[in-house]
Amino acid sequence: MIAIDVPGFGKLELAHLVLDYNGTLGVDGTLLPGVADVLHRLNERIRIHVVTADTFRVARAQLAQLPVEITITPTDDQADAKLQFVSALGADTVVAIGNGRNDRKMLGAVALGIAVIQAEGSSTEALAAADLVCTSVLDALELLRNPMRLVASLRS
Repeated sequence: MIAIDVPGFGKLELAHLVLDYNGTLGVDGTLLPGVADVLHRLNERIRIHVVTADTFRVARAQLAQLPVEITITPTDDQADAKLQFVSALGADTVVAIGNGRNDRKMLGAVALGIAVIQAEGSSTEALAAADLVCTSVLDALELLRNPMRLVASLRS
C-alpha cells in the first residue's frame, strides 16, 4: 500500500494501480522502454492491474513477464467497463493512469487519477477528469515510487 496525506487534497491509501495499455504503457502496441523495470519495483508496494481493449491484440504477450493482472474489455462501452472495474476494487483505494477518452470515467472516479500525454496523445476528456497530468508514464509511475512528489503537485 502507498499511503500519503496531501494537505488540501486528502489522505491517500492506495492499494491498487490500474493502468490503460495503449497510449499509456505502450505505443503502437509495444511496451515502452523502462516500464517493465518500474512495474517490478512498484509491485512490492501496490497491486497492479492493466485494463485494456487491446487494440493491437498484443497486450498479453507484451506484459507476460510482468507482475500485473490483465483484463481485456470488450470494444463496446470501454469507459463503463473500466469504471466498473475500479468500482469493484474500491475506487477510493485506486490510483489510475490513462490517456484515452475511454479512461475518463475511471480517472474521475478513483482516489487519484493521472492522465498521460505521450506519442498517441491524450483525450481532453481524460485530461479534464484527472487530478494530475504527466508527459510520460515513467514520470507518473515515479510519483508512486516517490509519493512526496504528489504532495508538491496536489497540495493546496
